[in-house]
Amino acid sequence: MSAISIGQAVVLGAIEGVTEFLPISSTGHLKIAEGLMGIPVDDRTVVGFSAVIQVGAIAAALVYFGKDIVRIMGAWIRGLRDREERYHHDYKFAWWVVFATLPIVVVGLAAKPLIEGPLASLWVVAGSLIAGSGVMWAADQMGRHKRGEDDTSLKDAMWVGCSQILALLFPGFSRSGATMSTALILDLERVAATRLSFFLGIPALTGAGVYELKDAVGSGAAVAPLAIGTVVSFLVAYASIAWLLKFVAKHSFNSFVLYRIVVGALLFGLLGMGVLH
Repeated sequence: MSAISIGQAVVLGAIEGVTEFLPISSTGHLKIAEGLMGIPVDDRTVVGFSAVIQVGAIAAALVYFGKDIVRIMGAWIRGLRDREERYHHDYKFAWWVVFATLPIVVVGLAAKPLIEGPLASLWVVAGSLIAGSGVMWAADQMGRHKRGEDDTSLKDAMWVGCSQILALLFPGFSRSGATMSTALILDLERVAATRLSFFLGIPALTGAGVYELKDAVGSGAAVAPLAIGTVVSFLVAYASIAWLLKFVAKHSFNSFVLYRIVVGALLFGLLGMGVLH
């Protein structure tokens, strides 16, 4: 029997789609929703389901940024054949994404028992939501927002890539929140920081979803809820990406910071009163 019904899969897929790329923690919101629906947040089937439906959101990013990805991959392929092409920024950027993804892969494999065990607690989610808010606010204040996407370097990519580990270990911190904050501290402008977060998130989240697929199905997750949750996640995430890029072009991250603090405080309250466990 699956731990998640089709109706619950629709709800969780929609939450994943809305929150995956917004700096408010998709993992945190999924765990809160699972807790409210009586779904065990540390169950192997549930953990696997959450990772798999991320693929729907990542697919939305692949479609939305399709032209950029084709351009970068084309430059990478040409660079492998022609030495002169290796000076092109897109060729170097393709390698930077590869290098910047390695740290989270290593930590993800090494810390898997912790990630699926003690760190899957809603108490960790609540604390990480609030702690991550402070980091986001400080990063937005510190950043000078003067560097564009073409000004990024391998050092930028590595710092931003490594920051994904925070969200991996502390659900609620937010992968996009951690990566955007790091990019802002490195003085990237908000749109450039957001786009870099997208590009670095695609391989990491796709790999996580594919890796968890076997365990999710093998541990009892029904195919229908997985498929439906993933499709819903794709549709909602596509709209979410378009909205976010327009929003950050004209606004700071303060609204996200405030929202995270409210949700984190509310979660602490629900846990303290025994409504959630």
